Amino acid sequence: MKLAALYSGGKDSTFAISCAQDLGHRVACLITMHPIADDSALFHYPNSWVTEYLADAMQIPLMGFQASGRSKEDEMKALEEAIVQVKSLYEIDGIVYGGISSNYQKQAFEQVCVRQRIAAVAPLWNSEPERYVTELVKRGFRIIIAGVSTMGLDKGWLGRELDKEAIDKLMSVSKKCGFNLTFEGGEAETLVIDCPLYCKRLQINAATTYWDGQRGIFEIRDVALVEKK
Repeated sequence: MKLAALYSGGKDSTFAISCAQDLGHRVACLITMHPIADDSALFHYPNSWVTEYLADAMQIPLMGFQASGRSKEDEMKALEEAIVQVKSLYEIDGIVYGGISSNYQKQAFEQVCVRQRIAAVAPLWNSEPERYVTELVKRGFRIIIAGVSTMGLDKGWLGRELDKEAIDKLMSVSKKCGFNLTFEGGEAETLVIDCPLYCKRLQINAATTYWDGQRGIFEIRDVALVEKK
């Protein structure tokens, strides 16, 4: 099928594109929704502007849209309006997204797709968390933590790369504190700075860490695409 990917630059939306291609689908376009609220239930908030660079790295066209409302209904309306535009321009058969276990997101996205008569493809659905995050690293995905908002993840995680050592630590903390290892509940946000899909890697030139004592964001100020080593 010819698909548009709901794309945040995070690990799940990026890996979903890879899986969709492995399944024989063609990802014709990326859709990035830019929410106004950092607690959006449907969309990724931190550093969403960076997707323009990552789209260039994947050599896939990207369309960005503002999600100006805060309610689920407002965000669904913004998404549907975005899909209508993309469907008209690219004649897509469906969307692919990185949902793993969130029925809230799944139902919202599927409702929009049903109304637009297109398919909703979720290749990561029901992935086993520990196996999944380990597989990402094995496949050459370089992932950093861009935001945290759960007990057990402190300021030290912001900007940290999820290498094997970090994942082992994360597994231990998630078991102790009871949060979802995949961050599907919004416990943390991620950004993929390099992976097999990219023809160049993302270099972060400047960033600022914000921490309020319980939650924080690794806000990227300046980036560049550079040749892979």
